[in-house]
Amino acid sequence: MDLLLLDINPIAFHLGPIPVRWYGLLIVSGIILAYFVGQREAVKRGLPEDFLADLLLWAVPISIICARIYYVSMRWDYYGQNPGKIIEIWNGGIAIHGALLGAFATAYIFTRIKGVSFLRVADIAAPSILIGQIIGRWGNFMNQEAFGGPVSRGFLENLMLPDWIINQMYIEELGTYVHPTFLYESVWNFIGLIILLALRKVNLNRGEIFFSYLIWYSIGRFYIEGLRTDSLYLVGDLRSAQVVSIIGIVVGLGAILYRRWMVKPTVKYLDNK
Repeated sequence: MDLLLLDINPIAFHLGPIPVRWYGLLIVSGIILAYFVGQREAVKRGLPEDFLADLLLWAVPISIICARIYYVSMRWDYYGQNPGKIIEIWNGGIAIHGALLGAFATAYIFTRIKGVSFLRVADIAAPSILIGQIIGRWGNFMNQEAFGGPVSRGFLENLMLPDWIINQMYIEELGTYVHPTFLYESVWNFIGLIILLALRKVNLNRGEIFFSYLIWYSIGRFYIEGLRTDSLYLVGDLRSAQVVSIIGIVVGLGAILYRRWMVKPTVKYLDNK
């Protein structure tokens, strides 16, 4: 099939009457690939072989629930009037920040129960989180969602994008091409993945790879969110994702500086203890 003429359908196939969407397939693919990459590093760093799988059994469903709760809470003016719609997650409406908060909270409780350092696990998992985000954003591409404001076709061509991406960035309802913010974030996260993998070899203090993830992802998300047209808002023009991103930058940078100046940790990333 000629990719230039490709008509992208958000539904990949049907299982009987049930449509299976590319969005869901890409999310699941991202989780699976993230798991295998994280599992290899977890075993290398001395964690039990079933540790990460057991964690994911809790973290994945809780993250999905938290992603939905976050989204619904930010649009309570609608869902408060339509409570029956709250559980209709199949119609869209999840937020990555809610998923991350759910995953981090789950991992913290899980590691406490298991007697393992949360920061040790977070350092190992940080690159895998980015892998999931890189792949997951292409689900937005398939759905023609999470895009930015209007641009010209010439603008997109100047980005050296293939026609099959450019064509998908034409939104018929708007009658215009739009910023491929899904792609901006996916590329930003891919660069972040390379950086985090390189930082493993630097053997930073425990926790600093995870905090570097918070800083890197939050910086990119802050600027990219400003281009999007579907943002969730706290009040007025205050975008929730930008507020959370600022918090992520402050927490990540503050934690690195505080721990280096005040705690002076002696455990490094490559220390299997």
